[in-house]
Amino acid sequence: MAGVAIDRLVGGGNLDTSQNGTNLGLITAIVAVATLGGFLFGFDSGVINGTVDGLRIAFDSDDVGTGFNVASMLLGCAVGAFVAGRLADMLGRKNTLMIAAMFFIVSAYGSGIAGSSAEFIIYRIIGGFAVGAASVLAPAYISEVTPADMRGRLSSIQQIMIIVGLTAAFLSNYLLAETAGSSTSQYWLGFEAWRWMFWIELIPATIFLIALFFIPESPRFLVTKGRTDAARSVLDRLFGGGAGERKVGEIERSVSNDHAPRLSDLIDKSNGKIRTIVWVGIGLATFQQLVGINVVFYYGAVLWQAVGFSESDALKINILSGTISIASCVAAIALIDRIGRKPLLLIGSAGMAVTLAIMSVAFMSGSLVDGTLELSDGAGLAALIAANVYVAFFNFSWGPVMWVMLGEMFPNQIRGSGLAVSGFAQWISNFGITMTFPIMLASIGLSGAYGFYAVSAAISVVFVWLMVRETKGMELEDMQG
Repeated sequence: MAGVAIDRLVGGGNLDTSQNGTNLGLITAIVAVATLGGFLFGFDSGVINGTVDGLRIAFDSDDVGTGFNVASMLLGCAVGAFVAGRLADMLGRKNTLMIAAMFFIVSAYGSGIAGSSAEFIIYRIIGGFAVGAASVLAPAYISEVTPADMRGRLSSIQQIMIIVGLTAAFLSNYLLAETAGSSTSQYWLGFEAWRWMFWIELIPATIFLIALFFIPESPRFLVTKGRTDAARSVLDRLFGGGAGERKVGEIERSVSNDHAPRLSDLIDKSNGKIRTIVWVGIGLATFQQLVGINVVFYYGAVLWQAVGFSESDALKINILSGTISIASCVAAIALIDRIGRKPLLLIGSAGMAVTLAIMSVAFMSGSLVDGTLELSDGAGLAALIAANVYVAFFNFSWGPVMWVMLGEMFPNQIRGSGLAVSGFAQWISNFGITMTFPIMLASIGLSGAYGFYAVSAAISVVFVWLMVRETKGMELEDMQG
């Protein structure tokens, strides 16, 4: 069923082949398996949303301690993204994803069984390694096995699966909390409901690991390792008989013939400076986080309870946000290979700047009553609508497009290294934003925090306009940097 759905999204009619010989059946299967990493990325990132109260009570932590419990995974993500990019150049995309799948399994079990804050942090960092690896490798792997004319649509499915994973985590958290009475109440086998929120992830993580055994390695990786016969075989299966020979030659010409890909390739040998394309990748990765999207994902329940909603209502709002996100990603898929990546980024940046400013103004109008921010009915409604429109703009633009561009914009020789550095920057920025939100909430309030995110979104318009180059329809072998 997943394969059929993906095939419809990309416009394919026959699951076996298309008119130009492309094997849509195999490509669909590969995308379906690879994007399970995106699903787990989303689930593992979103599951923390409903467990914050349980963590605070179980580990007796203050605001800073709770912030670190939530954000600790992101340190692992930064390391995982950096290491995975390099491992993918040494071991292959597929093998590195298999390692990530095993880490997902260990983290899901350990996070639920943890008896102390230190133990919980260790398991969440292990999960972070997996999330970081999946975040950079799944879109890169997809881009390396798909034709240029549909690469944007297929790579964008990664973002849909991230949101599906987030929504699944929100829904799972809600159902477990409702059934148990609250996230901190005891549930099956005498364990609190928040622990089961983590253990549910064992099911998709195991499916991901098993499914990875059945997909081929990236042909571009095989060429860099000198395994041209294997690469030719995979390319023939993907794009039809005869395509393998031609594509192997193109790939060979796009990589250095005197050494394997390495981190030092990121430096331009002509002037000794870091390549401009690397700075663009770092900028895209950083701005995606500076607009504050993961505050909504990680602290959504806390945010809406802070403005007067009950825990149950806050979890329902999370589910609504997830549903809106999926619809927005579908719209992005329909347009990314038609109007391009850069226009979507510009539209998203402008839309987020406006909606974040509205939220900041709405929160500014509230008053503190017994430590809780209370809004008028009008301001509360404006904040709720603006928040969901903001989520829609993000998932129509920066959500999918940033990952698509990181997976395709770097030349073959530096793709793994470029992803390593950009992914590291993305997750370090994510950590900084997530870790500082509780502190900002206690110091400058919701209005100040969202004002900062609004300014960042406005600056990102300028960055995209001046620095980002369009990659729509370009072959990976033609990427320059």
